[in-house]
Amino acid sequence: MNSEQFAHPPEDDGDTRTLTPLICEGLLPIELPARQHADLRNRLLRRVGDSVRRHAGLLTIRTGDGNWRTVKAGVRTKTLWEGPQGASLLIELSPGAMLPVHRHHHLEEGIVLRGGLQLGELNLGPGDYHVSPPGSRHARITSRTGALAYLRGTSLGHVRNVLGELLGGLIPGHGPASHTVFAGEGDWHGIARGIEQKILWRDGDVISRFFRLAAGAHLPAHAHHGEEECIMLSGDAFFGDVLVQAGDFHLAPAGSEHGEVHSDHGALAFVRGREVQPLSPER
Repeated sequence: MNSEQFAHPPEDDGDTRTLTPLICEGLLPIELPARQHADLRNRLLRRVGDSVRRHAGLLTIRTGDGNWRTVKAGVRTKTLWEGPQGASLLIELSPGAMLPVHRHHHLEEGIVLRGGLQLGELNLGPGDYHVSPPGSRHARITSRTGALAYLRGTSLGHVRNVLGELLGGLIPGHGPASHTVFAGEGDWHGIARGIEQKILWRDGDVISRFFRLAAGAHLPAHAHHGEEECIMLSGDAFFGDVLVQAGDFHLAPAGSEHGEVHSDHGALAFVRGREVQPLSPER
C-alpha cells in the first residue's frame, strides 16, 4: 500500500463494523467453572512436574551463559563442563595468538567453529575435527585470523595438568598419532528417516560423531548408560522438552533419560557418548 492509499483509505462498506465486534468477542477470555479451572490447573502442574523429573540432571549451557576467563594474552576460555577425563570448553584466540608445544594428558577433541587454527603445518577451518590421544604431542598452535573452537578432554583450567602437559612437550617424540577429519571428508550414514551420522572417533564403546537431522526428523525417547555431551553446531532440536539451539552445549549424565529428539528446522550437532537404549512405549 502506498502513501496515497494511506491518505485516502477505501470506504467502509459496513462489513468492518459488523465483523469487528464479533472478532473482539471471540478474543475475550472464557470464564471456566471453578471445578474445571482447578482440574485444568492440576493437569498442567502434573505435566510440569513430570517434565522436571524426566529432565533432572540434564545440563544445558546457552550461548550467552557462562564466564570467559583469560588464559594468556590473546587467548580466553569458557568452561562448559568438567569431567573426569578433562574439561569441555570454548576457546577463543585473537589474530596472532599462540599456545605453546604440549603433550596431552587426556584424549582431546576439537572442532573449529569460526576462523582458522594452525597446528604446526596443519591448517584447520570451520567444521574441521581434530583428536589427539593421550601422550600425543601437539606442535605450537597459532591463529592468523583469530578463531573460536570447542575442545573436549582438555587440561586447560587445571594448573597441575597444564604444567605437566607443558613439561611433557619438552620431551622428544610425537607419541600416538593425532587424527583429523576435515569438514568435507568422511561418510554420512542414515540411521533413521531424515537422520544421518558421521563417525569421527571410537574410544572403546564411546563414539564421537556428527549428527545431521532434517527438518521434521525425530528419534524416540532413550536412556543413557554413560555420559553424553553435545554441542549444537547449527540449527536447533528438542531433547524432550529442552530446546537446544546453535552454539548451546547439552550434557546428559549416565542414568538420565531423553524424551523424543526432534527438529523442526533441521540441525547439525557433535555428540560424544555410548550407544543409547530406546525406552519402551509404556514409559
